Amino acid sequence: MDISRKTDYSLRMLSELVKSDGGIVSVRTAAEKNGIPYSFARSIQHDLVRAGIVESMRGSHGGMRLAVDPKKVTIKTIIEAVQGPVYVATCSECGEDGGPCPFRPECHFNPIWCEAERILEVYFNSATLYDVVVDFKHPVLERGNEFVLVGPESKRPDVPSAR
Repeated sequence: MDISRKTDYSLRMLSELVKSDGGIVSVRTAAEKNGIPYSFARSIQHDLVRAGIVESMRGSHGGMRLAVDPKKVTIKTIIEAVQGPVYVATCSECGEDGGPCPFRPECHFNPIWCEAERILEVYFNSATLYDVVVDFKHPVLERGNEFVLVGPESKRPDVPSAR
């Protein structure tokens, strides 16, 4: 699963809205502060409005503001609003006719991909926009196989990308 550039930019724009504490932020301002091309930011705004995450206001003092409570909207909700469901593999739709993979019933790896998707779903559902932007928290897997939110004070090492 790749987090698309569009999803990354969407999260950056939404962080500006969270920081504005319910205020209106212009798309241009959110784009400039986060190094996002303006035309791409407008497209993202349109998608976030369509998903019901952002409201759009027109006029000289227009812009956008959150239409959801940042303490309730999860990272998973935002990812899925922008790029669709979180999939690790395409086992359910890679057959010749767009149906399931013909090897799925006897595949040794399908259970691994399905479990990875379940773990990602739980992980992305365990943090809200507010947790990440305001509290600087992120989920980590603790003993007992449960995700808990930790902040900068936890002194956990930053894990570089596997790429």
